[in-house]
Amino acid sequence: MRTERTVAAAVLAALMLVTGCDSAPEAPEEATGTLEELAAKAECEPNIQTDAEELRQANCRTADGNYILTTFATDRGQREWINESKDYGGSYLVGRKWVVAGEAKVVTAVRGRLGGTVETAPPHQPHRPDASHSGAPHGETPKGHTSHGAGQH
Repeated sequence: MRTERTVAAAVLAALMLVTGCDSAPEAPEEATGTLEELAAKAECEPNIQTDAEELRQANCRTADGNYILTTFATDRGQREWINESKDYGGSYLVGRKWVVAGEAKVVTAVRGRLGGTVETAPPHQPHRPDASHSGAPHGETPKGHTSHGAGQH
């Protein structure tokens, strides 16, 4: 009898783990398609800003908020773009060869329509006053660079 209760408790615990106690809403299957097809699924009228061979990018304005929808020609191009974008912080909804970039609440809302995985990065931190990328003394602009104010990159 005791063994049966132990087994039943273990099965119940495993079932809870499998079904998850996650508070995040379940997302639909990850969407695929062209920028226009993805925008339609996300309920966005895309305002195309970049139409290049390697990527296409549009601004989207919806009831959820504003975001940028980008599609990529290659997986590698997508990953490089994400890695570079994360230097600036923010929330990114990532699907196969597409990314939605925007505020966390907007990205979460769009995930409900496009699926995908949310990736976040902390905001870019300003440079310490005594830090220098170039080895030039603080306050001096390294040769070949343009001086910029704090927060301008």
